[in-house]
Amino acid sequence: MQRAATKTLFNYWNELRGSRSAPERKNVDPTKIRHALSNTFILEANDIQEFSFRLAGSHLCSTYCRELKGRDFETLWNPRDRDALKTLIKAVTEDHAVALITFEGVSQSANKMNFETILLPLRHNGSSTNRILGAMTAADEPYWFGAQPIIDQRITGLRLIWPDDLATKSTFLDISSELSDDLLDISQQSPLAPVSSDVHGIKARRYSHLSVIDGGRN
Repeated sequence: MQRAATKTLFNYWNELRGSRSAPERKNVDPTKIRHALSNTFILEANDIQEFSFRLAGSHLCSTYCRELKGRDFETLWNPRDRDALKTLIKAVTEDHAVALITFEGVSQSANKMNFETILLPLRHNGSSTNRILGAMTAADEPYWFGAQPIIDQRITGLRLIWPDDLATKSTFLDISSELSDDLLDISQQSPLAPVSSDVHGIKARRYSHLSVIDGGRN
Protein backbone atom coordinates (compact mmCIF):
# COMPACT_ATOMS: atom_id res chain seq x y z
CA MET A 1 0.00 0.00 0.00
CA GLN A 2 1.65 3.18 -1.22
CA ARG A 3 -1.07 5.84 -1.25
CA ALA A 4 -2.32 7.66 1.84
CA ALA A 5 -6.00 7.14 1.00
CA THR A 6 -5.44 3.40 0.64
CA LYS A 7 -3.74 3.15 4.04
CA THR A 8 -6.37 5.34 5.73
CA LEU A 9 -9.28 3.31 4.41
CA PHE A 10 -7.67 -0.06 5.14
CA ASN A 11 -6.74 0.90 8.71
CA TYR A 12 -10.24 2.23 9.40
CA TRP A 13 -11.90 -0.84 7.86
CA ASN A 14 -9.63 -3.18 9.82
CA GLU A 15 -10.37 -1.39 13.10
CA LEU A 16 -14.11 -1.28 12.40
CA ARG A 17 -14.45 -4.98 11.64
CA GLY A 18 -12.87 -6.09 14.92
CA SER A 19 -12.91 -9.90 15.05
CA ARG A 20 -15.35 -10.14 12.13
CA SER A 21 -14.33 -10.87 8.56
CA ALA A 22 -15.99 -7.64 7.41
CA PRO A 23 -17.75 -4.65 9.05
CA GLU A 24 -21.37 -3.67 8.51
CA ARG A 25 -22.13 -0.93 5.98
CA LYS A 26 -24.33 0.88 8.52
CA ASN A 27 -21.36 1.24 10.90
CA VAL A 28 -19.16 3.09 8.39
CA ASP A 29 -18.78 6.71 9.53
CA PRO A 30 -17.62 9.00 6.69
CA THR A 31 -16.26 11.55 9.17
CA LYS A 32 -13.67 8.98 10.31
CA ILE A 33 -12.16 8.81 6.82
CA ARG A 34 -12.68 12.41 5.73
CA HIS A 35 -9.11 12.74 4.41
CA ALA A 36 -9.69 9.77 2.09
CA LEU A 37 -13.36 10.38 1.34
CA SER A 38 -12.89 12.01 -2.06
CA ASN A 39 -11.06 8.86 -3.24
CA THR A 40 -13.48 6.40 -1.63
CA PHE A 41 -16.29 4.44 -3.27
CA ILE A 42 -18.88 1.79 -2.46
CA LEU A 43 -19.91 -0.86 -4.98
CA GLU A 44 -23.22 -2.71 -4.88
CA ALA A 45 -24.19 -5.94 -6.64
CA ASN A 46 -27.30 -6.57 -8.69
CA ASP A 47 -29.15 -9.88 -8.88
CA ILE A 48 -26.49 -11.45 -11.11
CA GLN A 49 -23.54 -10.19 -9.04
CA GLU A 50 -22.50 -7.37 -11.35
CA PHE A 51 -21.09 -4.49 -9.33
CA SER A 52 -21.81 -0.82 -9.96
CA PHE A 53 -20.96 2.35 -8.08
CA ARG A 54 -23.41 3.18 -5.31
CA LEU A 55 -21.21 6.04 -4.07
CA ALA A 56 -18.08 7.62 -5.55
CA GLY A 57 -15.93 10.44 -4.17
CA SER A 58 -15.45 13.69 -6.06
CA HIS A 59 -11.76 13.09 -6.79
CA LEU A 60 -12.59 9.71 -8.24
CA CYS A 61 -15.24 11.21 -10.50
CA SER A 62 -12.70 13.80 -11.67
CA THR A 63 -10.46 10.96 -12.86
CA TYR A 64 -13.12 9.97 -15.38
CA CYS A 65 -14.60 13.46 -15.83
CA ARG A 66 -18.09 12.16 -15.07
CA GLU A 67 -20.41 11.11 -12.28
CA LEU A 68 -19.83 7.43 -11.52
CA LYS A 69 -22.92 6.65 -9.44
CA GLY A 70 -24.83 3.82 -11.07
CA ARG A 71 -22.07 3.00 -13.57
CA ASP A 72 -20.77 -0.55 -13.98
CA PHE A 73 -17.38 -0.97 -12.24
CA GLU A 74 -16.28 -3.67 -14.63
CA THR A 75 -16.65 -1.48 -17.72
CA LEU A 76 -13.86 0.83 -16.51
CA TRP A 77 -11.36 -1.95 -17.17
CA ASN A 78 -9.85 -3.22 -20.38
CA PRO A 79 -11.84 -6.25 -21.62
CA ARG A 80 -8.74 -8.44 -21.32
CA ASP A 81 -8.65 -7.83 -17.55
CA ARG A 82 -12.30 -8.40 -16.71
CA ASP A 83 -12.07 -12.11 -15.92
CA ALA A 84 -9.20 -11.37 -13.53
CA LEU A 85 -11.28 -8.60 -11.95
CA LYS A 86 -14.23 -10.97 -11.43
CA THR A 87 -11.88 -13.43 -9.75
CA LEU A 88 -10.63 -10.73 -7.39
CA ILE A 89 -14.18 -9.66 -6.54
CA LYS A 90 -15.06 -13.30 -5.79
CA ALA A 91 -12.07 -13.52 -3.42
CA VAL A 92 -13.20 -10.31 -1.67
CA THR A 93 -16.90 -11.16 -1.33
CA GLU A 94 -16.66 -14.92 -0.73
CA ASP A 95 -13.24 -15.44 0.88
CA HIS A 96 -13.21 -12.04 2.67
CA ALA A 97 -9.79 -11.19 1.33
CA VAL A 98 -8.62 -7.65 0.63
CA ALA A 99 -7.63 -6.98 -2.98
CA LEU A 100 -4.91 -4.45 -3.79
CA ILE A 101 -4.64 -3.52 -7.47
CA THR A 102 -2.25 -1.27 -9.35
CA PHE A 103 -3.16 -0.23 -12.87
CA GLU A 104 -2.20 2.12 -15.69
CA GLY A 105 -4.91 4.47 -16.91
CA VAL A 106 -4.86 5.96 -20.41
CA SER A 107 -6.61 9.23 -21.27
CA GLN A 108 -8.44 10.08 -24.48
CA SER A 109 -5.24 11.82 -25.64
CA ALA A 110 -3.13 8.71 -24.91
CA ASN A 111 -1.57 10.22 -21.78
CA LYS A 112 -0.91 7.73 -18.98
CA MET A 113 -1.26 7.68 -15.18
CA ASN A 114 -0.59 5.04 -12.55
CA PHE A 115 -3.19 4.22 -9.89
CA GLU A 116 -3.64 2.15 -6.76
CA THR A 117 -7.02 0.62 -5.83
CA ILE A 118 -8.11 -1.33 -2.78
CA LEU A 119 -11.26 -3.48 -2.51
CA LEU A 120 -12.56 -4.39 0.97
CA PRO A 121 -15.42 -6.73 1.92
CA LEU A 122 -18.42 -4.99 3.47
CA ARG A 123 -21.54 -6.53 5.00
CA HIS A 124 -25.01 -5.24 4.19
CA ASN A 125 -28.05 -6.74 5.88
CA GLY A 126 -25.88 -9.62 7.07
CA SER A 127 -24.47 -10.51 3.64
CA SER A 128 -20.89 -9.89 2.52
CA THR A 129 -21.55 -10.60 -1.17
CA ASN A 130 -23.43 -7.45 -2.18
CA ARG A 131 -21.26 -4.50 -1.07
CA ILE A 132 -17.58 -3.60 -1.50
CA LEU A 133 -15.79 -0.65 0.06
CA GLY A 134 -12.86 0.74 -1.91
CA ALA A 135 -10.51 3.58 -2.72
CA MET A 136 -8.73 4.60 -5.92
CA THR A 137 -5.80 7.01 -5.91
CA ALA A 138 -3.45 8.31 -8.60
CA ALA A 139 0.29 8.09 -8.02
CA ASP A 140 0.57 11.67 -9.28
CA GLU A 141 -1.67 14.25 -10.93
CA PRO A 142 -0.36 15.71 -14.20
CA TYR A 143 -1.59 19.01 -15.59
CA TRP A 144 -4.30 17.30 -17.64
CA PHE A 145 -5.89 15.49 -14.68
CA GLY A 146 -9.60 16.29 -14.51
CA ALA A 147 -9.65 17.62 -18.08
CA GLN A 148 -8.87 14.40 -19.97
CA PRO A 149 -10.93 11.43 -18.75
CA ILE A 150 -9.37 8.02 -18.27
CA ILE A 151 -10.94 5.86 -20.98
CA ASP A 152 -8.96 2.63 -20.59
CA GLN A 153 -7.11 0.96 -17.74
CA ARG A 154 -4.92 -2.14 -17.53
CA ILE A 155 -3.94 -4.06 -14.42
CA THR A 156 -0.20 -3.95 -13.76
CA GLY A 157 -0.14 -5.77 -10.43
CA LEU A 158 -2.43 -7.31 -7.85
CA ARG A 159 -2.26 -8.76 -4.38
CA LEU A 160 -4.63 -10.52 -2.01
CA ILE A 161 -4.34 -9.80 1.72
CA TRP A 162 -5.92 -11.65 4.62
CA PRO A 163 -6.01 -9.15 7.50
CA ASP A 164 -6.07 -11.89 10.14
CA ASP A 165 -2.60 -12.92 8.95
CA LEU A 166 -1.02 -9.53 9.68
CA ALA A 167 0.93 -10.93 12.62
CA THR A 168 2.47 -13.76 10.59
CA LYS A 169 5.54 -13.73 8.41
CA SER A 170 3.45 -14.43 5.32
CA THR A 171 1.36 -11.29 5.73
CA PHE A 172 0.94 -10.57 2.04
CA LEU A 173 0.32 -12.99 -0.77
CA ASP A 174 1.60 -11.71 -4.10
CA ILE A 175 -0.64 -13.14 -6.76
CA SER A 176 1.26 -11.24 -9.45
CA SER A 177 3.48 -8.19 -9.19
CA GLU A 178 3.98 -7.99 -12.93
CA LEU A 179 1.23 -9.46 -15.09
CA SER A 180 2.40 -10.53 -18.53
CA ASP A 181 0.29 -10.06 -21.64
CA ASP A 182 -0.21 -13.83 -21.73
CA LEU A 183 -1.73 -13.81 -18.25
CA LEU A 184 -3.85 -10.79 -19.01
CA ASP A 185 -5.12 -12.16 -22.30
CA ILE A 186 -7.93 -14.17 -20.77
CA SER A 187 -10.94 -12.63 -22.51
CA GLN A 188 -11.79 -16.00 -24.09
CA GLN A 189 -11.93 -17.71 -20.70
CA SER A 190 -14.86 -17.79 -18.31
CA PRO A 191 -14.45 -17.70 -14.51
CA LEU A 192 -13.82 -21.20 -13.20
CA ALA A 193 -14.92 -22.87 -10.04
CA PRO A 194 -11.98 -23.30 -7.64
CA VAL A 195 -9.90 -26.43 -8.15
CA SER A 196 -7.12 -27.83 -6.00
CA SER A 197 -3.55 -26.99 -6.96
CA ASP A 198 -0.07 -26.62 -5.50
CA VAL A 199 1.99 -23.44 -5.30
CA HIS A 200 5.58 -24.15 -4.26
CA GLY A 201 4.36 -27.21 -2.40
CA ILE A 202 1.53 -25.37 -0.61
CA LYS A 203 -2.08 -26.43 -1.11
CA ALA A 204 -4.10 -23.76 -2.89
CA ARG A 205 -7.36 -23.14 -4.72
CA ARG A 206 -7.14 -21.95 -8.29
CA TYR A 207 -9.62 -19.53 -9.86
CA SER A 208 -8.72 -19.12 -13.51
CA HIS A 209 -5.00 -18.12 -13.41
CA LEU A 210 -5.05 -16.97 -9.75
CA SER A 211 -4.04 -19.26 -6.89
CA VAL A 212 -5.56 -18.57 -3.48
CA ILE A 213 -3.58 -19.84 -0.48
CA ASP A 214 -5.43 -20.01 2.81
CA GLY A 215 -3.49 -18.43 5.64
CA GLY A 216 -4.11 -18.34 9.36
CA ARG A 217 -7.82 -17.68 9.19
CA ASN A 218 -8.58 -20.82 11.21
